[in-house]
Amino acid sequence: MQQLRVENVTSTYGEKTLFKDISFLINENDRIGLIGVNGSGKTSLLNVIAELTSPDAGTIIKPNDYRISYLSQQPVLDDNLTVIEAVFDGSQPVFQTIRYYEAAIDAYSAHPEDEKLLARYTKAEAKMNAEDAWLAEAEVKTILTQLHIPDLQQKVASLSGGQRKRVGLAQVLIQKPDLLILDEPTNHLDFDSINWLEKYLASYKGAVLTVTHDRYFLDLVTTRIFELSFGELFEYQGNYQAYVEQKAERVAASVVADHKQEQLYKKELAWMRTGAKARTTKQKGRENAFAEIEANRGSLQLESDVELNLGQQRLGKKVINVKDANLKFDNTVILQDFNLLIQANDRIGITGANGAGKSTFLNALAGRVPLDSGVIEIGETVKLAFYTQQMEAIPDDKRMIEYLSDVAQTIKNNDGEDVSVTDLLEQFLFPRFMHGTLIRKLSGGEKRRLYLLKLLMSRPNVLFLDEPTNDLDISTLTVLEDYLEHFQGTVITVSHDRYFLDKVADKLLIFDGNGEIERYTGVFTDYLASQETAADAEKTAKKAETTTDTVESAPEPAKKKLTWNEKKEWETIEDDIAKLEARQNQITTDMAANGSDFGKLSDLQRELDEVETQLEVKMERWEYLSEFA
Repeated sequence: MQQLRVENVTSTYGEKTLFKDISFLINENDRIGLIGVNGSGKTSLLNVIAELTSPDAGTIIKPNDYRISYLSQQPVLDDNLTVIEAVFDGSQPVFQTIRYYEAAIDAYSAHPEDEKLLARYTKAEAKMNAEDAWLAEAEVKTILTQLHIPDLQQKVASLSGGQRKRVGLAQVLIQKPDLLILDEPTNHLDFDSINWLEKYLASYKGAVLTVTHDRYFLDLVTTRIFELSFGELFEYQGNYQAYVEQKAERVAASVVADHKQEQLYKKELAWMRTGAKARTTKQKGRENAFAEIEANRGSLQLESDVELNLGQQRLGKKVINVKDANLKFDNTVILQDFNLLIQANDRIGITGANGAGKSTFLNALAGRVPLDSGVIEIGETVKLAFYTQQMEAIPDDKRMIEYLSDVAQTIKNNDGEDVSVTDLLEQFLFPRFMHGTLIRKLSGGEKRRLYLLKLLMSRPNVLFLDEPTNDLDISTLTVLEDYLEHFQGTVITVSHDRYFLDKVADKLLIFDGNGEIERYTGVFTDYLASQETAADAEKTAKKAETTTDTVESAPEPAKKKLTWNEKKEWETIEDDIAKLEARQNQITTDMAANGSDFGKLSDLQRELDEVETQLEVKMERWEYLSEFA
C-alpha cells in the first residue's frame, strides 16, 4: 500500500509559527479535507507535502516511486502552449509519447509527400499503440469537455483566470498520481463541472488532499478532516458534517478540562500560600507539579464562536430600482430591457455561467459601470458597502488595529452598546496577540478578512458581496453568514458556493449569458433540483418523440468531419474496447479462482476498477466519434 508519512513537521512564517511538531499519515484512497482559518498555514502545509518548500523541522517519508500532483490556486502554465499541450506538459512517459505523436502528425499533415516524415509518423503511431496512449489522449479530451474547455488548440495566454484554473485541474487529474493535492478546486467551476468533479474524485484510485471553502463539496468527497488551529493539527473521521459534530464535542471537552485545570490551580495556589514548614520530598514534588500547572494555565486556545453584532443606519422602503436597463461589455450582452425592484431586507443571490456578466451587473448597480441605456435609481437612505473581488490597496506599514481605528475607535451594536476595535477583531477571528501585527505580515486570506471587517464597520444598510467565498475560510464564512442572518438591510451577493447561497439568499438571478436572466424564488439547492427534474423530463420527452414519431423528419444536418487525430483514433478504438472487455472477463475469472486469497482478490479488484474506468472512457469516445465517422 502506497503511503505518505509526515513526522514532527514544523513551519514558520517570519516570527509566526504556522504549525509545530505535527504528524499524520496519508493512506492509499484517503479523501482528506484540510481546513483552518486564513493564515493558519494550510497552503504552507500543502507546499511542504508537495516538497515545493522545506519544513523548518521534521520529515516527509514516502516511497521513491510515490508521485504527487499539486493544483495550486493559481496554476503556473506556459503561455506559449496550446491547451492540449499544457495538459500534457509533464514528465510521465505516456505524455512524452503523446507529444511526440502530436508533433509527428502535424509535420506529416503539412508535408504528406515527405517519406522521412511518414516514417516518423508511423513510428509514433506504433509507440502510441504499444503504450496504449490513445486512452490517455481520449480521457483528457473528456475531462476538458466536462470542464468546459472545448477549444484544445487555444493558446494558454488567451485564457481567463478561471479557464487557466480549469486547465490546471485537467493537467493534474490526467497525471493520476498517488496523491492528488487540490487547493480550492471548485473556484471558477460551474455547477455541472463541480458535480462531475465530485463523481470523478469518488472513483479516483489514489489519495486526495484538498483545501476548499465549499462545504457541500467537503461533505460529498471527504472521509477525513484535518484542521489546523493555533499551530496544532486535529484529525476527525468522516465528512464535513461529522467534523462539525466532533469538533463541538472536542471543544466542549477542552473547556471542561480547562475549567478543572483552573480549579486545581486555585486549590494548589491556596496550598502554596500556607507557607508549609519543613517541606518533604513529597511536598517538593507537589511544588513542581504546581509550577507545571501554572505554566500551562490559560493555554487553551479556541477560535471565537461569537455573534458579530454591528449597528447600521436606517433603510427606507426605496432601495434600488432598475428600469429598462441595457448593457454590453466587451461585445457581450449583459442586460437587455432588464427591470428589477430591490426592496429593503431583500436577500438576492446572483449566479450562473462564467463570463455572463454577474460582476459587471453588480458594478452597474453600484454606479461603477454606466448603462448603455435605462435608469438605476438609488434610494436616499441607502448606505452601500461593496466587497469586490479586487480588494482596495491596504497600507502594509500599518498595524491591524491602527487600520481599523482609522474608521472608528468604537462601533455601536444593535443594542446601542459601544464595541471596541479590539473586540471586533476577536469576533472576526483575529486573536488578541495578532492585533498589533503589521499588515504586510498577514496572509492574503487574512487581508481579505480584515478588509471585509472594515467595510462592515462603516455600518452599511445595503451590502454587495462579489464572490466572497473565493478568499474567505470556512470559519470566517460562518461568522459572516450569522451576521447576514441578523442584518437588518438588503444583501446582494454574486457566488458559485451552493452552501453559502442556501444560507444567505432566498431570491435568485441566474445569468445564462447573452442577456438571458432567470428569476427564481427559493433556495439554490431547490433551484438545482428543479433544473435536474426539468432536464430529465426533457430527455424522456425527446426519447418518446424519437420512438413514436412516424412523420417525415427534417433533413439531417451536414455531418462534421473527423479530424486527422480522430480518424486515427477511430481506426483503433474498437480493437481497444475488445481488449479491455477481454481483460475484464479474464479478471473476473481470476477472482473466482482466488476466492480464498484476500490479498490477491484486493489486487484484482483494483485492476478491475481501473479497467472498467478505461472501458467507460473508451465507450464514451466511441459514441462521440461514431456520430461523425
